[in-house]
Amino acid sequence: KNTKRVPSFRKLLRTSQIKLDNKLKNKQYKQKSAAKKYRKEQKKLREAVRDAISRKPFPLEECKKKQVAEKWEEKEEEDALPLDMMDEDDLKLMEDLAQKASFLTRDLSSNEPVHIKKRKHESVIEKYEKVPRRLQTEPEKELIHLLPIKDKTGIIPQAVEKPVLDVAHDEEEDTEDMEEAEDFNEEPLPVLTPEEMAAQRRQKLQERKMHIAALASAILSEPDSNIKKLKELRAMLMEQDPNVAVIVRKLVMVSLMEIFKDIAPSYKIRPLTEAEKATKVKKETQKLREFEEGLVSQYKFYLENLEQTIKDWKQRKLKKSNVISLKAYKGLAEVAVKCLCELLVALPHFNFHNNIIVLIVPLMNDPSKMISELCVEAVKKLFKQDKLGYASLGVVKVISGLVRSRNYDVRPEVLKVFLHLRIKEVELQKDSEDIAPKKKFMTYKEKRKNLSRMQRKWKKAEEKLERELLEAEASESKEKKLKLHTETLNIVFVTYFRILKKAQKSPLLPAVLEGLAKFAHLINVEFFDDLLIVLHSLISSGDLSYRESLHCILSAFHILSGQGDVLNIDPMKFYTHLYKTLFSLHAGGSNEDMGIVLQCLDVMFAKRRKQVSQQRALAFLKRLSILALHVLPNSSVGILATNRVFMQTFPRMDLLLDNESQGSGVYLPELEEPEHCNAQNTALWELHLLQRHYHPTVQKFASHLIAGAPTEGSVALPLDLSQRSATELFETYCMKGMTFNPPVASVTPRRKDTFSQMDSFVDEELNKQLQQHISEIVAHKPLDFAKHLKESSLA
Repeated sequence: KNTKRVPSFRKLLRTSQIKLDNKLKNKQYKQKSAAKKYRKEQKKLREAVRDAISRKPFPLEECKKKQVAEKWEEKEEEDALPLDMMDEDDLKLMEDLAQKASFLTRDLSSNEPVHIKKRKHESVIEKYEKVPRRLQTEPEKELIHLLPIKDKTGIIPQAVEKPVLDVAHDEEEDTEDMEEAEDFNEEPLPVLTPEEMAAQRRQKLQERKMHIAALASAILSEPDSNIKKLKELRAMLMEQDPNVAVIVRKLVMVSLMEIFKDIAPSYKIRPLTEAEKATKVKKETQKLREFEEGLVSQYKFYLENLEQTIKDWKQRKLKKSNVISLKAYKGLAEVAVKCLCELLVALPHFNFHNNIIVLIVPLMNDPSKMISELCVEAVKKLFKQDKLGYASLGVVKVISGLVRSRNYDVRPEVLKVFLHLRIKEVELQKDSEDIAPKKKFMTYKEKRKNLSRMQRKWKKAEEKLERELLEAEASESKEKKLKLHTETLNIVFVTYFRILKKAQKSPLLPAVLEGLAKFAHLINVEFFDDLLIVLHSLISSGDLSYRESLHCILSAFHILSGQGDVLNIDPMKFYTHLYKTLFSLHAGGSNEDMGIVLQCLDVMFAKRRKQVSQQRALAFLKRLSILALHVLPNSSVGILATNRVFMQTFPRMDLLLDNESQGSGVYLPELEEPEHCNAQNTALWELHLLQRHYHPTVQKFASHLIAGAPTEGSVALPLDLSQRSATELFETYCMKGMTFNPPVASVTPRRKDTFSQMDSFVDEELNKQLQQHISEIVAHKPLDFAKHLKESSLA
């Protein structure tokens, strides 16, 4: 019984006629399929019954028995009743017999499964082929089986006796032939000396070089007509001569790389559609299409060859020919990586650039230092020159996937490449473009009102030309560029936050903190609270190195100095940590950390001067002055430049220059809280020591600060020092190259008795100082002069 509800009239109205027709066709098709399936099942059942009753294996040679069996089978077919006229018990018995017969009567020699569909009628030839052939064991009556003959009675096998040959005679002939061949092969090969072998190798190498140069020059001169020579040049990558194979392959790799850099167009070549292939075009267009198609295919094969070279080196897999040794694989792989890096930077717009990225990015984490550095430098160059953002987005996606798939076990250099992204610079450029006034064109009403008919015509043509020029200059729209940069930054921040959450003890943490310090001003405000809590917990845990803690402080203040101004957050704990750890800097290996400290001080005080108290500024000014006595000259210059900013930015900093000022409390230099150390009760006596520093720039800054950091006058700094920031001065006077800035003037002695002159000069100076000292003592205490002289002589 059909229980399906009949659709209502409203539903039929909403249903289209095509849908109703399709439903009707599907219903008719299902009915036909069911009937057809039922007929097939009945037919199979009848065939199974016939097989169970009549089918019986018989030898091929007994033709008479076979004829009798066939006649009996035909008779059974005539006598068999149709299944529709049988009783149910008889039909069930027949079905049971058929199921048993399906296993007993199937061909066991075939590899097909049991449930496979049976053939309707096996032909006589197939039955003959299934019978195994029996060879006679007697050697003198060996038979050669021929093709059988088929007639009305069946298949008649054919065979011929093999003629017996004189085996001994044949063996003698064979041995004679072998001896002749050995005599022919035993000609002595010419033995070459090492000098001759080297000369032969040089000659072969010169021939290959000339051939490579000829092919390359032909391709570069006429790329359209000689594109097929790329295939010939690429075939030399499979050089088989073991003497010159390695060098030739390297030369071909580099030559093909330079050729593709020169002849590749400045656009991406897309494959033609079927409709475009079918249409007729001009000869020039057809020639251009053939050139582009050949170029893309050869470029693809070339990249596959480079990839296979790297894979063979990674897997230490020798080829069957064994032309190149395993040791030479590394050199080939290095050249292949160099070629891929060059193509990554030179052709970011061309086809298969994403495939090159997928190859290069995992090699940034390669154990081989040379290969990893090559790939890292290539990615940095790509980031620096990528103005649109497509290539940068692709690289960032692959790096993020690599870091996650390796469970954050990658080299820190892989993440440090994010610092070279051009997102910050492009965003600044974009803001300036938005602020700049845009080009405005006159409306139709203004033209109608102010211009004549001829002037309107000329104005229209002029505006059309200007619009075309503006469209030609703008390669990408601002919205598209902003979207690409936003997506890239999202992936970068997701990678950083995953490491902060799951791998805080990873060696990647310094790179993450450095990246956050650079891009913190672009983070969404919603994440600021959580991020500051994480940074403070990292600092307070004590697991970080000094440089990592500085990066944490710098990241926190970058966040608070940008969009974080609207948040009511007191970063006093970060001020305290920096104040506490300033004395960890010294003139040794951590002198490089001074650059980060100067950046922190600039963000913490110069950009947040309204939120900083006077006590805090005085405490940092005093501690920095003490620190300037213990570090290298470039660090001292940077610290004194920061102190100059302190004095010019915050009021009443000249308290520390006055010896007669009084205050409540005593200065506590060892206290870790800058707000409560009573820095107003001390003086900057360190500046007097720095006035006698051996570095002239430090002396200038110390004298300038003692005078109160004036902007004018004789004690004011020159422009080259006053207009530079503390970080720039620190890098300018750096002594990494073992050079003194400014250079020391060399003094050349003129006489041989230089040492005697120096001794006499020193004696004269000592005598002068002694006389001056004695005169001062006599002037102050004339009565105790004898006693003082006695004490000094005893001392």
